[in-house]
Amino acid sequence: MLEKEINGTTTATVRSTRITRPARLIQKGLLVLALGMFAGAAAIAVNPSSNDDSKPLVYQARTTLDLPFSVESLDSSFSDPFIQETRIRRGDTLASILQRLSIREEGLQQFLTHNKDARSIYKLYPGRTVRAALDENNQLQSLSYFHTPSSTENGKPASRWLEVRPDEAGGFTASEEVSIATPNIQIAEAEVRTSLFGATDTAGIPDSIALQIPEILGSKVDFIKDLRSGDKLRVIYETYNQNGQQVGAGRILALEFENQGKTHEALWFSESGSSDGGSYYDADGQSLQGAFLRTALKFTRISSTFGGRRHPISGKWRGHKGVDYAAPTGTPIHATADGVVEFVGVQNGYGNVIILKHHSNYSTLYAHQSRFASGLRKGDRVEQGQLIGYVGSTGWSTGPHLHYEFRVNGSPVDPLAMDLPVARKLEPARLQAFQTQVDQYKTQLALLQSRQELLAANSN
Repeated sequence: MLEKEINGTTTATVRSTRITRPARLIQKGLLVLALGMFAGAAAIAVNPSSNDDSKPLVYQARTTLDLPFSVESLDSSFSDPFIQETRIRRGDTLASILQRLSIREEGLQQFLTHNKDARSIYKLYPGRTVRAALDENNQLQSLSYFHTPSSTENGKPASRWLEVRPDEAGGFTASEEVSIATPNIQIAEAEVRTSLFGATDTAGIPDSIALQIPEILGSKVDFIKDLRSGDKLRVIYETYNQNGQQVGAGRILALEFENQGKTHEALWFSESGSSDGGSYYDADGQSLQGAFLRTALKFTRISSTFGGRRHPISGKWRGHKGVDYAAPTGTPIHATADGVVEFVGVQNGYGNVIILKHHSNYSTLYAHQSRFASGLRKGDRVEQGQLIGYVGSTGWSTGPHLHYEFRVNGSPVDPLAMDLPVARKLEPARLQAFQTQVDQYKTQLALLQSRQELLAANSN
């Protein structure tokens, strides 16, 4: 590691290919372990020396392995470039960015301003990254503007950026580059203190992964009323990395959720071994698809339960045949199970209502909607989790909420109290293949749990 004077401040810089490529690995100190195809690997973390976006990001490498040589013994005559980065801030100009990166190439700013091949740099998006590679004489070797870190190319996650390099004539060349992101597998643990999203945020789990958790375990856990402080989740999930930075997340591969002392498991299984064409099962091979979700809304609160109550409009004591979930007007409503639209329209006190017919004489009702999902008609088939409408306050309602009923043979029952139906198990032939695939996931989850228990014991 070398030190270099930048704008009057001494900052550490790192060679791009020394000590296991530290300049390409960028992590934020989160409790997340990268698992390359579930193979054990040395843990390398690279942390910004400062969180101040007004200065270039520089990196320091640390590894849990004992190196076969000392850093002091390295030859100081490096030929690799110095790698520096800065994030774009609101109000930034091209000149201010080049100044922060200590780039003083004659004619570069004019080239970037007028060259049509460099037009993507005309728009500076706050939060995006500009990276410079400089030689020992502070001469530019390359300038990269990562204007689109997350996109798709032929259906696969990709990163797009502008690459600028000096040419042999003393000028510059610019080109738009694209690279397919590298698939990766990560494993993380989170503990609930106040909310599910609060726990996943603290653990550094992407929002797109956090949103999948209630969808996968919605038939087992009511994420509105069942969460308790101290609940824990462990999750293995797909990510996509580009230039050492995470540019997207895929699906959850395995999930354990400890809720009020009971552990719920969900494991992705595909006979073909691909990420498509599969489904989620519990550890016994019981499908979690086809079972009923506990709620039709992602996150909200219960405003009225099933049973007797004083009607808010008539004032009379009468039975309440469903559960009311308070939520803002326009909140998406999702089908709690696969089914067929039996009714969609206006129905007396229910206002705008949808009734879905499911298997085995089960049906569900969703009332007081502001509007229905576009194109939804009687007789249409819907899938579990499919958008069917939006929360409103139509009919006999004193405020925006969803009135949800669960019916068996046409008679309403309390959806919060009954044991919801569960789908069938895998056939024996498929169960054997499932168990082989799942054993890998469970081993990794067990290792994560053991590691966290050891860390907790050592901190006491």
